Amino acid sequence: MFKKICLSAAAAFAFASCLTAALPAQAEGYYPQPGNNSCIQQIPDEKYRTLTPFLNNAPALKTVVKVRFITGAGNIEMEIYPEAAPNAAKRFIDLVSIGYYNGTPIFRVVKTPQPFVAQFGINWREGMAVLKDRNFNDDPSLFHFDRGTLSFAKTGQPNSASTQVFINYGNNDFLKQQNFSVFGKITKGMEIADNFKAVGNPSMGLDQYQLWTNGENYLNSLPANQKPTMIIKAEIVK
Repeated sequence: MFKKICLSAAAAFAFASCLTAALPAQAEGYYPQPGNNSCIQQIPDEKYRTLTPFLNNAPALKTVVKVRFITGAGNIEMEIYPEAAPNAAKRFIDLVSIGYYNGTPIFRVVKTPQPFVAQFGINWREGMAVLKDRNFNDDPSLFHFDRGTLSFAKTGQPNSASTQVFINYGNNDFLKQQNFSVFGKITKGMEIADNFKAVGNPSMGLDQYQLWTNGENYLNSLPANQKPTMIIKAEIVK
């Protein structure tokens, strides 16, 4: 099991300075947004593990990093595939490794009018909030956005992803046209993810500005029926 890494504020800032900022600093928006599917589902091949490629010339998934999320609703396990989306996979693994997602809310859960996404990745704490503005370059969109797959959220502009990730509740292949990309998939505990609490605005979730600027106090101020499911700890599984 991966040993928890505790970083001082200075160390976390040092890590942040090593992350690539592909564009000038931008705060993440409320993407993705619902849309219409138009892609044809294909049968997965063994070399693509749990993912399904849009085309049969997608790269084989030869390596995998396993991650566990311990949440207030239960545990989920996921596989991350570096060949599927190298930039996204590296960023996610780096963030899990420094404890970025520990103690953060699943702040946006959209289940109506049909299951869409669960989104997380806001950490307002010293040494972590700065990572919001450390964007990375987009990867090609090579794999279907099937139920349980993972993608980074963006502002709607190219190369604007940084820390926020969403879980697809159903097939959201229309996101390919918005240049999102899949880098992994939940392999155990999807029923736990289904039980993540929907809070705040039905389509936007909790107030992102309040989370980024005053996260602890904002969460404490919420009534009991609006308190989100929390990620207690995220860890690499070995």
